[in-house]
Amino acid sequence: MENREVHEETQTLWKNKNFLLIWGGNVVSSLGFQIYSIAIPLLIYSMSQSAIAMSAMRAIEFLPNIFIGMIAGVLVDRFNRKKMMQWTSFIQFACVLGIVLLLLVSQLELWHLYILGFILSCAGYTFGNASHSIIPQIVEKEQLTSANAKLTFMSTIVQTAGPGMAGAFLAAFSFTSTFALYLFCLLILLLCIRSIKLPSAAKETSRQTGIWTEMKEGLVELFQNKTLLTPTITVLFVNFAASLVIGVLVFYVTDQLGATEAEVGLMFTISAAGGLIGAAFISQIRKKFGRGNIYTFCLLIDVIGITSLIFAPTWWTIGIALGIRTFSTTLSNIVYFTIRQEFTPNHLLGRVAGTSSMLMKLTLPLGLLIAGLWAEWLPIPILFAISSCILFILFIRLFFHPFRKLV
Repeated sequence: MENREVHEETQTLWKNKNFLLIWGGNVVSSLGFQIYSIAIPLLIYSMSQSAIAMSAMRAIEFLPNIFIGMIAGVLVDRFNRKKMMQWTSFIQFACVLGIVLLLLVSQLELWHLYILGFILSCAGYTFGNASHSIIPQIVEKEQLTSANAKLTFMSTIVQTAGPGMAGAFLAAFSFTSTFALYLFCLLILLLCIRSIKLPSAAKETSRQTGIWTEMKEGLVELFQNKTLLTPTITVLFVNFAASLVIGVLVFYVTDQLGATEAEVGLMFTISAAGGLIGAAFISQIRKKFGRGNIYTFCLLIDVIGITSLIFAPTWWTIGIALGIRTFSTTLSNIVYFTIRQEFTPNHLLGRVAGTSSMLMKLTLPLGLLIAGLWAEWLPIPILFAISSCILFILFIRLFFHPFRKLV
């Protein structure tokens, strides 16, 4: 009976034209972005031969996550979300077009990339917020978990295949052709968004006051919404624990385990398989367990995955350990997104999503800095153990918290 319900729910989603347009547009644009994310540091290196220049670009691309989160949320709630997606996808298209044209006339400089990259990242962040906020307007409440699972499943496939495709494309063609491919992907995205037809009831926008007042409304809503605040604060510390690992993982695998670049790529491919499994089975898991329990026990699976890193002797066993964590992270992300969509008033969803995303990423730079300094003087496996302990403490906290049975 439960399998039939899952099947019927899936069939309904595949007949939902608006969902299919967002799903298809996201798949194509995500593939293009994966190619862009591999090509841009290589282009910068070819222009500067500087690791600092490459790191500066990554920092610039990360800034919108912290500094425009709340403002992006206000814009998404203020205006028609389809139009916001159209404008932000057009801005992304214009930025990449600028890079392609500058490459064609051999006038591209680093400062061009920094400015265009920052604008591109801001537009992409705002687009993601609007896309997340529009989903409850085009699918039924009981379909939210399935819809998020489908979007996550394809995103994970793209993240798995994208780097390899980018490498092959760069080997065969020029940087100009590579960025032109991303430009084409963004054009498809823009056409998909233009074809969306929102229900008339979904076109309403929030009451406009002042921008600071509206940002405050999103902040107040998040902190008063205990159902959402609990997992948000949890993710804040989960991200800190994860950044302790992310910051040194590639160095550890290459420098201390002797993995080659190709083996590192395969390691992340193995890791991504865990995400595919999680996204494929979340609907069935959701039928058997409450979301609070799923989210809580994902932390315990996280502990198992991170602890396994301490004892993993080879790159492929590291990949399996990461796959365990990717499985749990995918499940918990889908559950979190669904809770945020379901328990937040839709006219506040953009602001709440922007505020919560900003808060959750605040600890990432600190964790990356600590990891980098630690790796210079102390054994890296101890850092993995510290990360695992943080996750286990979070699991114990949620296990005895009312949240576990609330949702």
